[in-house]
Amino acid sequence: MILELDCGNSFIKWRVIDDAQVVIVAGGVAGSDEELISALRKVSGLALRHCRLVSVRSGEETCALTDQLQAVFGVTCVSASPAMELGGVRNGYSDFQRLGLDRWLAVLGAYHIARKPCLVLDLGTAVTSDLIAGDGEHLGGFICPGMPLMRNQLRTHTRRIRYNDEAAERALLDLAPGRSTVEAVERGCLLMLRGFVQAQIDLASKHFGDEFEVFLTGGDALLVRDVLPCARVLPDLVFVGLAIACPLHRG
Repeated sequence: MILELDCGNSFIKWRVIDDAQVVIVAGGVAGSDEELISALRKVSGLALRHCRLVSVRSGEETCALTDQLQAVFGVTCVSASPAMELGGVRNGYSDFQRLGLDRWLAVLGAYHIARKPCLVLDLGTAVTSDLIAGDGEHLGGFICPGMPLMRNQLRTHTRRIRYNDEAAERALLDLAPGRSTVEAVERGCLLMLRGFVQAQIDLASKHFGDEFEVFLTGGDALLVRDVLPCARVLPDLVFVGLAIACPLHRG
């Protein structure tokens, strides 16, 4: 079995796959290293032989986690690293090492699947967009605040904006002009998000014409799914790229 980890600043997304890399045995999201270890202990018949990961954490934090995994499960971890070119894709950043590893892996995964021009939209705490030409040239991309950042900034800097997550979820059931603060904020932020997404579609059309594939990933991907009916929603897109960046022997 292979353990795959996507280590963000706040959460660790994880999954365990079988040796043939066809079946996902278990998976989830952990809020801490300890929570991850606890979740893995509960996986029935767990027999880890390999671990590969991508991390945007500091080197010290990443090493602390990999040391724990080695001590508890006896598994050595291989980490993804920046590359100028990999899997037929050429990194488009002027300094390739500055492109976020999670973005890079999503780009690798999308191009590996499509083998044609791609637009990759990752809708999480921040929203990222990346364009890849048909020959594998990464054209660069954009970063802007996602729903959580926009919402939290308004809550932080505006005294009268106070509401809970349940109210926020209810507010997004409709996009009519808001008749309460929570409706106005949530619907306004969503319209900004959708506006960004539409701008990316327009930009991709200018570069690629009609022949390009759109990939949606990240926790808020479904918020724009209805305006992009032809997009491919792949929550595990980073893991597709991780397998390319860190190939492992099966067994």
